[in-house]
Formats: sequence, C-alpha cells, structure tokens
Amino acid sequence: MSETTSLYIIRHGKTMFNTIGRTQGWSDTPLTNEGEKVIQQLGIGLKDVPFKEAYSSDSGRAIQTAKIILREHRNGANIPYATDSRIREWCFGSLDGGYDGELWGVVPRILAFKNYDDMMNNRISYRDLADAIMKADTADWAEPYEKIRERVWNGFEDIAHRIEKNGGGNVMIVSHGLTISFLLSLIDSSYPMQINLENGSVTKLTYKNGTFKIEYVNNTTFIEEGKKQG
Repeated sequence: MSETTSLYIIRHGKTMFNTIGRTQGWSDTPLTNEGEKVIQQLGIGLKDVPFKEAYSSDSGRAIQTAKIILREHRNGANIPYATDSRIREWCFGSLDGGYDGELWGVVPRILAFKNYDDMMNNRISYRDLADAIMKADTADWAEPYEKIRERVWNGFEDIAHRIEKNGGGNVMIVSHGLTISFLLSLIDSSYPMQINLENGSVTKLTYKNGTFKIEYVNNTTFIEEGKKQG
C-alpha cells in the first residue's frame, strides 16, 4: 500500500546577505555562523522524519543548508540527495546583490504605490511583481512571470510525482522564501503573498494524483525541538 506523499519544504538558513539586508535572488552568500547553528537545530528536530529523498536548489546557500540537515539526520548518509535548478529563487537581475531598500523602493513605485507597505496592503499579484521586477532590471536578466511559473511548478511537481510513483513517502526540499511563497499561491490562489518566511522554517505539502494540499506554512517547531534536544 502506498504511503502519503509529503514534501517538507525548507527555507535555507540565514546568510550574510540576509543579515545585512541585501537581495540575493540568483546571487549567493554562505550561511552565517548563527545561520548554521539554527539549521543544525532544525536537522536535529527533523532527524527522525523518514525521508526517502532530499533535494535543494543549486544555490550554494540551499546546498549548505541541505548538507547540514542530512548530517544531523539519523539516516542522512543513506538518503539520496540531488540539486534542481528549477526550485532556485527568483532572479532580480541588476537588483541582485543590492540592498533590499533598492528593490522594495523601486518596485512599489513602478506599480504606482507609495511604498512597500502600501503595495502589500493592496495585495498585488505575483504576475504584477514579476512584471515590475523586469521593468526595474536594467540588465535584462530577470525572468518573465510565465517562465518563473513554469520552472517553479514543474520543479516541485516533478519531485512530488516521482515520489508518489515510487510508493509515496517523505521528501526534504530546501528552497527559497519568495519561491516557496509563490508555489503556495499556485496551489491556492487565495493564499496571501508571504515573502517573509523564516530562515529554516518548514512548509509541508501533501500530494496525491497531481494535486497539492497545504498542510502548514512557516513552521519553526522543528527548530525549537532541536534546541531542546541539542
């Protein structure tokens, strides 16, 4: 009998750019010492979850996060692990690596809002966000909405389908804040834009016959459990 297919989707640990308020996107920085410590606690909290497979995006911060978690897992050495470029973060083009205030200063103005809070209170769509980022990007590197939607959906759906086809079970996936939030909106269009997921938080989805179900979002209880055990 097949098991339930469950995706434990984790936002990578806190990085240097996260700490100083710079936009990462496709640029990359390593986890800070504190970021590594929190992910180690997360790994301890997840050590008894029987993962069949593990994945991360191909960004260094996601790979580093996945390896720390697997190192702490009871069976980590035997869990197959691979990277998938489709589940990486959105690309912010010429705004990658700049301070968050630059990105979230210009994007609201492009969309005719006074500031970031005004924009978020008006519940813009992810399509609007992607279009505004493309307009703000002077290097012409940012991806159009349809390309982001296709790669993110196909990346997570392919992983879920593969696990289900092989009898179901749990899979660990390390991805990124905006990408995870965007995926939730593709599953449930009424889901609010939530781009401030905690580093190391777990968002759990189940998957059956081509349909995702959101079980919980931005869960930090595994970190708290790891602190107690550590």
